[in-house]
Amino acid sequence: MAKQFINFNGEILQEEDKIFTAANRGFRYGDGIFESMRMSKGKLNFADLHADRLQKGMKTLKLEGYSQMDAYFLKDKAEEICKRNKIVQNARLRLTVFRDASGFYTPDKNKHGYTLEAVPLDAPYYQLNPKGLIMDIYPEIQKPINKLSNLKTCNSLPYVMAGIFKEQMHLDEAFILNQNGFLCETISANVFLVYKGQIYTPALSEGCIGGVMRQVVMQLTKKYDLSMIEAQINPEILDEVEEVFITNASKGIQWVMGFNRKRYFNEVSRFLVEKLNQEIK
Repeated sequence: MAKQFINFNGEILQEEDKIFTAANRGFRYGDGIFESMRMSKGKLNFADLHADRLQKGMKTLKLEGYSQMDAYFLKDKAEEICKRNKIVQNARLRLTVFRDASGFYTPDKNKHGYTLEAVPLDAPYYQLNPKGLIMDIYPEIQKPINKLSNLKTCNSLPYVMAGIFKEQMHLDEAFILNQNGFLCETISANVFLVYKGQIYTPALSEGCIGGVMRQVVMQLTKKYDLSMIEAQINPEILDEVEEVFITNASKGIQWVMGFNRKRYFNEVSRFLVEKLNQEIK
């Protein structure tokens, strides 16, 4: 198998190289954030939205140098690491930004460091999953609502535990509730519901990740005159809605087939995937 490479603070290294010590703050405290991105036909999708979210997140975490992480930086580094890994056109990328500092809980400085990884993808465009997902609610850990809730931080234990639950219950994904018991998100995606022709998604005030694909889908609903509401959503409505789909930057839109005994359609999600691919072509 060919060697794979990563970008570590601007230096191209083999992915198996040892780049951290045990004192790394991302390892010790989850002190960092990350962006999952997708490249299609050599172009980084929605680079401006990713850069905007990344910069806002770094600013929230008091990480210095956030202005450097603009869309040009993301596109340039994505193309560089894909070329180094001989990925011609399509890839999934993860940029992890961490506080490159010493200290215990209180860091001695706020300089940032980063790693950028890339893996090849076969398909250039987003594809609706042919088999709908089977999901249930993860009941053990609810997500708190605070200033960090909308960020994709490296402190991801609730999602890890939900992932273990998913595997134990033989599910494809799991819904996560917020501290008040309302629908928040899933392990790796934002949630959308269709009820009586109206599209709903949990508001950012409900503690969900401010996903880039969530933002793109909301823009698409506006562009094509689909009624869209950000709301507080009681999970009991999952037994009544006509359609459920989830979104993230890597996979785009995936439709959910079942929750408990309830079965869903995929009319709206199929329409949105078609329009999403038109946006990136």
